[in-house]
Amino acid sequence: MTKQEQAFLDMLAWSEVGPGLLAKSDHGYNVIVGSTPMFPRLFYDYSDHPRVLVKLSDTLSSTAAGRYQVLKRTFDAYKSRLNLPDFSPASQDRIALQLIKERGALKDINDGRIVEAIRKVRNIWASLPSAGYGQHEHKLSDLIREFTQCGGTVENQL
Repeated sequence: MTKQEQAFLDMLAWSEVGPGLLAKSDHGYNVIVGSTPMFPRLFYDYSDHPRVLVKLSDTLSSTAAGRYQVLKRTFDAYKSRLNLPDFSPASQDRIALQLIKERGALKDINDGRIVEAIRKVRNIWASLPSAGYGQHEHKLSDLIREFTQCGGTVENQL
């Protein structure tokens, strides 16, 4: 994994899980959707996706879990496709990078075109700008700030 790719994954974790939960968990790898820093919901068995359906509101439920809030159905599809042994941090990273690659954003990340990369993957992660899932979305400027703080280099900013 390149330095740029690691910074992008760290930015995604910050966006999806939040800094408070990153600090109170296994760097976000064991966080279940709906967690808050005051009330973290964590799992400790990485042998499989935790497969917990959490009711977030009257109209929204989710099985998202891990550092990149991967849905159960996404994990099931990529477990066989990528020959993953488990839901460990390494497997979660591989899924996230594969999703990014499939959206054609990996070259953008490595070339420092982070705005373009975020645009290409925004429909995967609900916390990204214009994701459209009706959940909290971060500002592009905050994501770029976090990306650079994680060691990434941006070619073209806002």
